[in-house]
Amino acid sequence: MQRLTDHLIVISFDCLSSEDIQKLKELPNFRDLLEHAAICENVETIYPSVTYPCHASIVTGKYPNQHGVPTNTLLQPGRESPDWYWGRHHIQGTTLYDEAKKADMSTAALLWPVTAKAKIDYHMPEIFANRPWHHQILTSLRNGSIRYQYDMNKRFGHLRNGILQPELDDFVTASAVHTIKTKKPNLMLIHLVDLDSQRHRHGFSSEEANSAIHRHDTRLGKILTALKDSGLYEKSTIVALGDHSSLNHSKVVKLNVLFKESGLIEVNKRGRVKSWKAYCKSNDGSAYIYLKDKNDAGTRERVRALLHSLVMNEENGVEFVIDGEEAGRRGADELAAFMVEARRGFYFTEHLEGNSIEVITEEDVASGKYTFASHGYSPTKDNYETIFIATGKGIKPNVEIPAMRLVDEGPTFARLLGLDLGKTDGKVIEHVLELE
Repeated sequence: MQRLTDHLIVISFDCLSSEDIQKLKELPNFRDLLEHAAICENVETIYPSVTYPCHASIVTGKYPNQHGVPTNTLLQPGRESPDWYWGRHHIQGTTLYDEAKKADMSTAALLWPVTAKAKIDYHMPEIFANRPWHHQILTSLRNGSIRYQYDMNKRFGHLRNGILQPELDDFVTASAVHTIKTKKPNLMLIHLVDLDSQRHRHGFSSEEANSAIHRHDTRLGKILTALKDSGLYEKSTIVALGDHSSLNHSKVVKLNVLFKESGLIEVNKRGRVKSWKAYCKSNDGSAYIYLKDKNDAGTRERVRALLHSLVMNEENGVEFVIDGEEAGRRGADELAAFMVEARRGFYFTEHLEGNSIEVITEEDVASGKYTFASHGYSPTKDNYETIFIATGKGIKPNVEIPAMRLVDEGPTFARLLGLDLGKTDGKVIEHVLELE
């Protein structure tokens, strides 16, 4: 298969929304990127639209129920900080970086989700120390390229403030710039999280979110300059994309409180889960409902009746309920008994204490208990699309893509590199590629 580019640089700006496009056009580096690019302002994300399944979909071209990463965190009922789907082993089948490696291309990934212990040449995985006895730097080193990460931390570690934003993205950008100049990878995946963090904490259209977009413009400029300074710019394809959008909310829905009150969850004296028959696994804007015993027909019907009763009153915050089979048809986890969608202004958590619905206060957000904006909602929500911008070698200039899906990105990237991801849910967006 003909290879269309020498270097593919993919920058994921987490939570970049179609609603942001006008701001991007006013910023110098995004404006330069957009000038002759192929652009889609209406990219349909996946369900549930949370970061880890999204990024797994981008590099596989598959929906969550096909690539095996159905949500951000593992099902660990009652655990205050569940483990995430950090590891490459969670993804079923091949990925863009696997196929690039097989073709003897050099690869780099900086904080790209679901890549821990992946076979990537220059690798800084997104993983955090989730036990009191774990050390963040050692955790990262063990799951990525040891010498490479040690070098990046030695050079740019002074920019970091642990894993807090916006300093973490500044560290990642500095590492990306150095990697471009010194390693010249054929495939580079970069994940920047500043905007997503600010929107969670302060709201979709907050000043803090706007400042994050401006910081992203500066980061993009540094990466573009590095490509030019290293002589790679004319031989490279640069892609800037979002994984999902975000919506503001003012109320939280805690279905596990209702399950506990109904006797479906039992807790000990410390409030920890002792046993459970049904459990709400939150995706923020949506949630899976799992049964401990999938064959327990009585519990299934009790849960079904409870959930559907909530839909009848808008104040309960539940927009719709679907069963696992329908969730699977939408690309989500068919192993869940049910999947529920939050109404605008609401989101789900897994909390077991308090009232089943609570108004979110600034104190709640400051303490990290709740957020002011979230994602995870159905891609059918109005004005909930994300963005795809591609320019450079192998890309036709000034192409407007009316609509595409997140799962189309991986196959398109593979075609640019002359690779094949095999059977995918997405398709190559051929009309943006210079195939002749």
